[in-house]
Amino acid sequence: MFISLAVTTVVMAALLLVSATAKSLRTRHITEQMSTLGVPQSLMVFLIAAQIAGAAGAVAGLRWGPVGIAAAIGLTLYFAGAVASHLRVGDHKGSLPAASLAVASVALIVLRAATL
Repeated sequence: MFISLAVTTVVMAALLLVSATAKSLRTRHITEQMSTLGVPQSLMVFLIAAQIAGAAGAVAGLRWGPVGIAAAIGLTLYFAGAVASHLRVGDHKGSLPAASLAVASVALIVLRAATL
């Protein structure tokens, strides 16, 4: 079970870091998407920091379980908010990646709790 946790954690951390990098580079796609969602540019730093902290917490959670669970709970809330933001503006297609990452975050909670 720990191997499943480790693989899920590494994949999730990599996806979070790629997303945080795209946000920090302010790529056209991300800028347009955030504008459509009504996210002000001033919140981008918070979103980037939340993703980096989530990735770091998930990886640290491989060593210390409670940190991993806390990070996964935070990521679940982060991505639930992302899903809600997409659905609020009628962006059903954009909500699918966020929903997938929310499910992966819940999987991290379950896997980490099962390996404590």
